[in-house]
Amino acid sequence: VQLQASGGGLVQPGGSLRLSCAASGRTGSSYVMGWFRQAPGKEREFVAAIVRRSADTNYADSVKGRFTISRDNAKNTVYLQMNSLKPEDTAVYYCVFDYSGRYASRGQYAYEFWGQGTQVTVSS
Repeated sequence: VQLQASGGGLVQPGGSLRLSCAASGRTGSSYVMGWFRQAPGKEREFVAAIVRRSADTNYADSVKGRFTISRDNAKNTVYLQMNSLKPEDTAVYYCVFDYSGRYASRGQYAYEFWGQGTQVTVSS
């Protein structure tokens, strides 16, 4: 499975960005996709995930109410709509993929494939 993420950039506090991640290769029809992020000097942390079949979602507490994850099954693509961005959201965002498809896990070891990362910078 290959993951291609896009949509990062520089935005002012309070602004919005939308990240996209397209999965290609032997994805199957039952998987979970999501996002992690890592800020400089900090550990990688879970952001959000979505189950392809059920559309069940899971969010980190720090982004609930501000970020929305969604998917387009026909395109094997997930989106992360990020609103009300804060400077602390600045990080490299990684798209992730899990074959199991049962649960939108917060654990990084649940995800077998990782994208290359896209930089999100929130600054005035």
